[in-house]
Amino acid sequence: MTLAGTSTAAYAELLEQNRRFLWNPFTQMKDYLADAPVVIERGEGVKLVDVNGVEYYDGNSSLWLNVHGHNRPELNEAIVAQLEKVAHSTLLGMANVPALELAERLVELTPSRVAKVFFSDSGATAVEIGLKVAFAYWRRVGRPEKKVFVAFDNGYHGDTVGAMSVGGIDLFHAEFGPLLFPCERVSFPHPYRYPGTEEECARASLAEVEALFESDARRIACLVVEPLVQAAAGMRTMPAGFLAELERLCREHDVLLFADEVATGFGRTGAMFACEHEGVEPDLMSLGKGLTGGYLPVAATLVSDAVYDAFYGDFAEQKALFHGHSFTGNQLGCAVALASLDLFERDGLVGRVQESSRLLERRLRAVSELPHVGDVRQRGLMVGIELVSERSSKEPFDWRERTGQRVCQRARELGMLTRPLGDVVVLMPPLVTERHDLEAMVGILELAILDVTGA
Repeated sequence: MTLAGTSTAAYAELLEQNRRFLWNPFTQMKDYLADAPVVIERGEGVKLVDVNGVEYYDGNSSLWLNVHGHNRPELNEAIVAQLEKVAHSTLLGMANVPALELAERLVELTPSRVAKVFFSDSGATAVEIGLKVAFAYWRRVGRPEKKVFVAFDNGYHGDTVGAMSVGGIDLFHAEFGPLLFPCERVSFPHPYRYPGTEEECARASLAEVEALFESDARRIACLVVEPLVQAAAGMRTMPAGFLAELERLCREHDVLLFADEVATGFGRTGAMFACEHEGVEPDLMSLGKGLTGGYLPVAATLVSDAVYDAFYGDFAEQKALFHGHSFTGNQLGCAVALASLDLFERDGLVGRVQESSRLLERRLRAVSELPHVGDVRQRGLMVGIELVSERSSKEPFDWRERTGQRVCQRARELGMLTRPLGDVVVLMPPLVTERHDLEAMVGILELAILDVTGA
């Protein structure tokens, strides 16, 4: 795969366009523009190619989205075939064929309790819908006092106002505190930073949840959780059995369980959905990112029949949910999502992820022994490598040193693109990544960590 490349003058012109017109998300533009940023021209398989013809491994699946690799003919063809019929028509007061087919497929694939699908266009909007539904549900069933949300510290559910309200990462959310609704916060079980065993860590967190439920369940509408992995917090993984215990507590105290599977869904953890690992049946579930294979912005909020039925009634009762998005149920997005699900089935992709996960686990053992690697956390093809200045004491680097960012910059120089979460380096390759490419990606990260930390 080669390109003639873009001239120096043409590249400089693109950067000037970026400087004058484009504001990149989660980016300090002063640093970005001073650092010869990558401008992507095309992709093929698990690699991206910039306008200068340089190839890079897509080490974070283009922000955790890509499933089947870039430029997949089957997905391209699905979009073209749908485009020849219709690109979009509203879902308000009518339906369309791909949206109906995708809704049915999602209900068949997800845990059995969730049975109705509300489409939107991003993970944050899928969460926002779930929060509004949970709040309104209790009003519909005559219990308006149940309006308090419970979420975990260091959680991340998106950047809309409601999603930020249940988020818990101060760097992202604290500035907007005056805009947000109150939320009860409980501790996520993070064994690496807990002064005790993993089991003790899990028990302590569950005790917090149970105590809160026992004292205030009459006012609690919903518990929101990222099942198995708190991704944006640094790939923090739950102890085994913790998620199932959360479900038990929700059932015992009549609290809705809302599983945010935007990051963990569609095979990423080694099951189609993370809830499957412990047989958990949420009342609400948000999906996004990998839903379309990383092609188009489609998201979904799934709810139980019991929740849906609370909004079902005669016109005069005014029970309908007054919420929607312009591109809800977009035909192009739903068509490519259906094609993506076909590829999951045809290629046995979840089984392949399980095999790749075992290979990755073995390969990461060497990385875990590096002098400045404090912890390697993995669930399926979700990996976080936490860098520390002193391994035995777990002392972090001074955040101003930007160690994680420098490691990712070095990885870019070595041929792989990824982004850090503070000083946690992320590896989330496309699910189809072959063995030799996984080996190469880990090798790049290993060398980048050694080069930057001087080990």
